[in-house]
Amino acid sequence: MALWITDWRVGGNCWGTSLFDGFRTIRTDARTQSNQFDEARQDTFERRLSEAQAFGAASGGLSGRRPDLSARHGLTIGQRLFGWLVVIAFVASLFVATELTLAVSIKAVAVMFGLLIIIRFVAAAFAMAPRASANTAVVADANLPVITLLIPLYKEAAVLPDLIEAIGALDYPRHKLDVKLLIEADDAETLEAIRATDAFNRFEVIPVPPGAPRTKPKALNYGLHFARGDLVAIFDAEDRPARNQLRVAAAAFARGHRKLAVVQAPLNIHNGRDGWLAAQFEVEYAIHFRVWLPFLAKIGAPLALGGTSNFFRRDVLVEAGGWDAWNVTEDADIGLRLSRLGYRAAMIAPETDEEAPAKLKPWLNQRTRWMKGYLQTWLVLNRAPIRAARGMGLFNYLLTQVTLGGSLLAAMTHGPLLVWTAASATTMSVEAWHVALFGLGYGSALAAALASGAQHARFVMLLTLPLYWPLQSVAMVRALYEMKRKPHHWAKTPHGAFKAAAIDAKPAPVVREDNVVQLPLPF
Repeated sequence: MALWITDWRVGGNCWGTSLFDGFRTIRTDARTQSNQFDEARQDTFERRLSEAQAFGAASGGLSGRRPDLSARHGLTIGQRLFGWLVVIAFVASLFVATELTLAVSIKAVAVMFGLLIIIRFVAAAFAMAPRASANTAVVADANLPVITLLIPLYKEAAVLPDLIEAIGALDYPRHKLDVKLLIEADDAETLEAIRATDAFNRFEVIPVPPGAPRTKPKALNYGLHFARGDLVAIFDAEDRPARNQLRVAAAAFARGHRKLAVVQAPLNIHNGRDGWLAAQFEVEYAIHFRVWLPFLAKIGAPLALGGTSNFFRRDVLVEAGGWDAWNVTEDADIGLRLSRLGYRAAMIAPETDEEAPAKLKPWLNQRTRWMKGYLQTWLVLNRAPIRAARGMGLFNYLLTQVTLGGSLLAAMTHGPLLVWTAASATTMSVEAWHVALFGLGYGSALAAALASGAQHARFVMLLTLPLYWPLQSVAMVRALYEMKRKPHHWAKTPHGAFKAAAIDAKPAPVVREDNVVQLPLPF
């Protein structure tokens, strides 16, 4: 009996100890689960806070930190006063000395055009000059940097499958390629198209919260927050980059100057055979990316970059404040801003095929946005002229006034000059220097077109170049109207009318010493 009681007590103590241990385990598990819940909640909060801060920085980062460098607030008071003074002085001089005022104005425009013509002839000669070919430097896979591809998408369901195929065909190590598809959160059409593919398995899809301004640079700024690459590249939905483009860009940075901040790949219009307008667009692009920009890069001048196929050093891009979400040509703006910070740009050879608008309405919408954005960029540059000249150098500042300012002036005056020339011809009041200036301008355009090697630069296309230029005046009038009514409106260019399989076969390019592509002449 005593033994039984002893056993019961011992057993009771064991049972009590086990029960206590069980309660302690439950309490520990509950505490652990509570801690894990708190950590998860904290992580969720931190993630949401980070995303909210990224969205705020996407639209207001540059305009908040450096409002003087952002197009958000438009003209400064000083610029408004100066503009009105110029207008008042011009109108008053017309009343006082009409003929003299008109003569001086025409001569001033002629001088600006003359400078552009000279530079274009020099650039064409540079493009056509023979150079010994050289092999592109190769960077071993182990030394290649991680490259983030930011690809903003908005209503791009039609071209999404071809885009995924083109990105998948790039010759670059998969583990060093950080692809981010930036989709507007309320773009249900594109979102459904993404879900119908394997994009979620291959790339990172980042929804961009809707909000003002609804622009491409705002989406790029949002995506930049999540970028993990040392280099950041921009591609549009319709782009078809050359397979080796990323490797060549990485090599350019590896062997480039320490102040090299961005490299630009040429853009090539692949649907130039789709009518007169598309062919003229192709010639224009060929001149810009194969003649004009390579020449400016060679002399160390600022580049008004293209909107795609440019590769940035991420640290420099962050230092510069990212893109201006309120400028509708963020590419031109960031190119000039990097120059103001003392950085340089370069060109590489591998091209990116793009689709040109072949109808007048989409062409006008796109060109209106370009003209509006170039005007925004030029006005921002000239808010503090002395400071800008000190940043990029006096020569580069003056050259930018001639190139960017001259292109705006040309867009404003092409249409009126065509009407004036026609009227002068009918009244037989054309002066010799008028004919000479027109002939030199047309000749410089022909020289640049031939040097560019545009595939569809056929005789009829080149003969009718002067009929293409006045269309820019129409776009400029619309741009001036939009600057007043809706300065930050982004006119969306539709894509998807042409498939990658329909791209024309191009002649094999010759790589020059400076790694700029040279195509055979079109005739």
